[in-house]
Amino acid sequence: MTTPGEVERTLRAELRGEVDFGAAARALVTMDASNYRRVPLGVVSPRDADDVAAALRVCAEAGVPVVPRGGGTSIAGQATGAGVVLDLTRHMNALVSLDPAARTAVVQPGLVLDRLRDAARPHGLTFGPDPSTHSRCTLGGMIGNNACGAHSVAWGTTADNVTELAVTTYAGAAHRIAAGWDGAPAGLRELVGAHLGLLRTGMPPAFSRRISGYGGLDALLPERGVRLAQAFCGSEGTLGVVTEAVVRLVEVPPAPALAVLGYADESAAADAAAGLLPHRPLTVEGMAEDLLGGAAGGADGKSRTVGLPRGRAWLFVEMPDEGGARAVARAADALDALVVTDPARQRALWRIREDAAGTATRTPDGRMAWPGWEDCAVPPARLGAYLREFRALLAAHGLRGTPYGHFGEGCVHVRIDFDLASAAGVARFRTFSEELADLVVAHGGSLSGEHGDGQARAELLPKMYGPDVIRLFGAYKDVWDPAGGMNPGTLVRPARLDENLRFEVLPATPFAREVARCVGVAKCRTTGAGGAGVMCPSYRATGEEQHSTRGRARLLHEMLAGEIVTGGWRSPEVAEALDLCLGCKGCLSDCPVGVDMASYKSEFLHHHWAGRIRPLAHYALGGLPGWLRLIHRLRAAGAVNAAARLLPFPVPGLARERDLPHLAKRPFTRGTGAPEPEAAGAGAGPGSGADTEPGADTGSGCGPAVTLWPDTFTEYLDPEVGHAALLVLRAAGLRVTVPRTGGRICCGLTYLSTGRIDRARRVLRRTLDTLGEVPGPVTVLEPSCAAALRTDLPALLPDDPRAARLAAAVRTVAETLEEYAPAWRPPRLDRPLVGQTHCHQHAVLGDAADRRLRERAGLVGEPAGGCCGLAGNFGFEPGHHQVSVACAEEQLLPSLRAAPPGALVQADGFSCRTQIAQLGGVRARHLVELLAEGLQGPADREASGAAPDTRS
Repeated sequence: MTTPGEVERTLRAELRGEVDFGAAARALVTMDASNYRRVPLGVVSPRDADDVAAALRVCAEAGVPVVPRGGGTSIAGQATGAGVVLDLTRHMNALVSLDPAARTAVVQPGLVLDRLRDAARPHGLTFGPDPSTHSRCTLGGMIGNNACGAHSVAWGTTADNVTELAVTTYAGAAHRIAAGWDGAPAGLRELVGAHLGLLRTGMPPAFSRRISGYGGLDALLPERGVRLAQAFCGSEGTLGVVTEAVVRLVEVPPAPALAVLGYADESAAADAAAGLLPHRPLTVEGMAEDLLGGAAGGADGKSRTVGLPRGRAWLFVEMPDEGGARAVARAADALDALVVTDPARQRALWRIREDAAGTATRTPDGRMAWPGWEDCAVPPARLGAYLREFRALLAAHGLRGTPYGHFGEGCVHVRIDFDLASAAGVARFRTFSEELADLVVAHGGSLSGEHGDGQARAELLPKMYGPDVIRLFGAYKDVWDPAGGMNPGTLVRPARLDENLRFEVLPATPFAREVARCVGVAKCRTTGAGGAGVMCPSYRATGEEQHSTRGRARLLHEMLAGEIVTGGWRSPEVAEALDLCLGCKGCLSDCPVGVDMASYKSEFLHHHWAGRIRPLAHYALGGLPGWLRLIHRLRAAGAVNAAARLLPFPVPGLARERDLPHLAKRPFTRGTGAPEPEAAGAGAGPGSGADTEPGADTGSGCGPAVTLWPDTFTEYLDPEVGHAALLVLRAAGLRVTVPRTGGRICCGLTYLSTGRIDRARRVLRRTLDTLGEVPGPVTVLEPSCAAALRTDLPALLPDDPRAARLAAAVRTVAETLEEYAPAWRPPRLDRPLVGQTHCHQHAVLGDAADRRLRERAGLVGEPAGGCCGLAGNFGFEPGHHQVSVACAEEQLLPSLRAAPPGALVQADGFSCRTQIAQLGGVRARHLVELLAEGLQGPADREASGAAPDTRS
């Protein structure tokens, strides 16, 4: 018997691509975006079709199964398996050619759909099928699942848009298939000829979303042109490996228009959808108010969501032009209708629909909802009746889910709050699945409408097709794959739907439940600039799965399972993957299920280094507030700054590529001692000549009282920001109190980011004791500190009511001004603006109030998205400099280079300002600094030093 080691060695000898049978590589591909988990033998990343053939030949000789894998976004489990996983995304990801005249493209299987669409767009073309994972799914995966998407109403499924395929089978034989019998495997023509009657009359009635099983097998009928390539689509990696495809492109209407139709309820919208198809829409999407949570609905049936017409359910009907959209609006029997032609407004409305889909992963009470029955489809005319019975079936089983989807084709997406961790819950999952399959079949539908059957539904295919067709499916697979080595257990002779569940290997702990929330949809693998907000900057820099949020979650999952990753909390594989996590928290907001990898990393480091001496960076950077407080107590800031400039060697524990930020001569709460000029409405300012006293009211306004939080960065590194904030807040008429506590209040962030959770709790308790009760809003200038106080503080001290009260009081400057000085008018700056939005502001705080404040101040433009790459301690730690720079190069540095003349550079985070200064050579300023300068004339700024240099 061939051993895994022998298979690995043979593969290494035969292939030019990577072969990895290590624990980390295997752990990363145990799961896809489904509920299932299977442990592979190893991972191979072939460089080309020859490598694919060699890998398949070696595996066939050894009797090792093979699973082809693209983006790993499959929802039914078909991208997981034992044996060798072929990762087709690393090397075989090229757009080989694009012919605008012929409207075709030649693609490799690992090409991400959006890359094809980007290349086709300048020619007015696109690839018609557009699943919601378009930013990371691959063409090979789409062919495997026969993917569809919103626009298949007009442009069909993937099978409808594939004209030719290059396929390599398990033993390494190459086939080129299109229409006709050329390239077919031996015996296929004879098999079809012997079953013509069954293919003509024994298959369920055809409709556009009959995707389940080998549902396209009747494309091999002679009257349908013997379309071999079309029949191969949807085979889910069970017949062979696609190494190249010729696909058809379609013309994009130059000015599509959107009709949004409001209905009394979901059933009314579903009943209406089929009647709109004669208008030849591009798409007909449906959703009901429960998908929008509290954003819509009400007893009067009026939408509270800006932009949606009146109703409790809606159809989004895209038409090629405005005339078509208005015709639909007139013809539809809707409560209310809206026709939108402006592209920006259309994008905003589509975003409502897309964002609402993310809420389907949670129930109203916050419980997770899981895939498994994500995409059943029925003929569109049956959709209303089906949905009514589907809702009743959910209720009968005590389950909850929120349907939405492609109503124009009868395809419904839903995630359901199955309990897949207990025996009773799994039993209910099986019973519900069997009854739902009966319901779908009773309505003439397909168990899968676009995602494939995989392990989730293949066991139930006999309910849909009957025994004769199921036997024909088995014979069809055996012709292509006589040894049965291609993705066994999928579609034909399948595994049970309630085995290999990924939850069964996890311990029953809160951390395990958190890790399990990653369902693998892989939005973190998006690489287009700004395409996924902030998440995931390290993956964008390296392109390695282990540096994506999903990859890290998978490694943590396997660490807790203990089967592949066996080191527990001391696991070197997990430590390596988390080392490049910037702690940006982008995943907290950008991940559809709210994975918080920054918190997971903190928990891991807490256990990983328990009872051991930590890396020097954890002490040097993790203990930064304490070090800065000590330096200023010793009045050694000048000496430290001089040493940082003159020492010929780097500070231990810090990156040698980085210059240390300069320390301020005097902390913010000890004042500047400089005289301040009179500023209109400003009152006494930061240069009033008096130090800020503990709890002192520093403003002369008669408005509400606010507390200005003296965070570590403002206190010791950038006091100018604090002084500018005093000026702005007092100009708005607010009475400002600044606690002078000798640096004893701290948000604890640096301790959290290095996994010193116990120390963070002690620091936060000390902070609450020192601060006492805060009567009003607490304005926090540093976004990372504000985010830590708002979310981490109550999470770490859940039993201390003071923590919740302080968290609720936290405001950014813009939020403070908007809530407590709504009538104040900021100075008009009327300048273009570039810069960086802090990751934690994006993920935790939001920047809507900041946007409105900038607009009122006449600042034109937006700070860059993405991550600056410094991310607190990350960019200062040894070994991180290259990734830190790569993150900055993704959006921030290009935006600085492209800045218009006279542009102001804004960055509210100290890390962001440091990165901009060190890599961009520009001084960025906090928004309050820009506003403070606007409050003073040029002469005043020169006289007072409105942004005084208080650093040594």
